[in-house]
Amino acid sequence: MRTISVQEITRNIKEMCIEANYELSDDVKNAIYYHEETESNQLGKQILSQLKENMDIAENENIPICQDTGMAVVFMKIGQDVHFDGGSVEDAINEGIRQGYTEGYLRKSVVGDPIERVNTKDNTPGVIHYELVPGDKVELTVAPKGFGSENMSRVCMLKPADGIEGVKEAILETVRLAGPNACPPVVVGVGVGGTFEKCVLLAKKALIRELGSHNPIPYVKDLEEEMLQKINTIGIGPGGLGGDTTALGINIETYPTHIAGLPVAINMCCHVNRHKTRII
Repeated sequence: MRTISVQEITRNIKEMCIEANYELSDDVKNAIYYHEETESNQLGKQILSQLKENMDIAENENIPICQDTGMAVVFMKIGQDVHFDGGSVEDAINEGIRQGYTEGYLRKSVVGDPIERVNTKDNTPGVIHYELVPGDKVELTVAPKGFGSENMSRVCMLKPADGIEGVKEAILETVRLAGPNACPPVVVGVGVGGTFEKCVLLAKKALIRELGSHNPIPYVKDLEEEMLQKINTIGIGPGGLGGDTTALGINIETYPTHIAGLPVAINMCCHVNRHKTRII
C-alpha cells in the first residue's frame, strides 16, 4: 500500500490548470502547424497563421490562449493500492482548481446553480471522473472545457438498424449544425455504445486522446479517417469563413451496448483542445 497526501493532489491540479490554459499539447500544436501549411483557402490559411501567433504569444508570455478558460474537467485514475492521507480527495481537487484559477489569473466561469446563476468566484466545483485501476500510482488529467464548443455537442439515441451509416450522419449533422459557433477548426470526440451517460463520457475521453493516433479496432480506425475527410469537405473552414480545415481531428471510442440501442455522443471542441496529464 502506498500513501499519497491529498496536498500533492492539490499542488498538481493547480499547476495543471494553469499549464493547460497557457500552452497546448504538442499533438494539437502540430496539427495546427500542419494544416496552416496545407490549407488551400487563403483566408483560411491566414486565420490558421493567426491561431499559431496567438498560441505562441500565450506560451511565451504566460497568458491564457483563450478568454474562455473553461470549466475544469478532471479525470483521475487511482491505483487500487493507493491510500490517500490528509482529507478528502474531492476537496483537494477543487482546492487545486481554486488555486490554479486564482493564481493563474484565469477567468472564473462557473455558476453555483444552473438557474440562479451566481458565480462561485473561483471556478469550482470541477467535473471529476474517477476510475479505479491496478497499481500504486495516480494519473491525473486536467481538461478545461470552454462552452462555445461544448454548447454545440449532442447525444443521439439511434436505433440498432441505423447502423454505422446512422453514426456517420449523426457526426456530420452535428458538425454542420455547429458551423462557426464551435470556433473551428474543431476537434471532434465521439462515443458510441454503452448507455445514455456512458457514450457521453466516452466522447469526452476521446477528446484527450492524442491527435493523429487511432482507435485500435480496425473498423473504428477506418471510420475516424473517413469522417475526418468528410468533415473537411463540408467547407466551414477556419473561423467558419471557408476552407478545407474544418477539423484538426476526430477520435472515436466504443463500448458494448444493449441489443435495443445504439447511443452516440458527439463532443465538439474548438482548436484550443486543452489537456495536461501527470502521473504521481
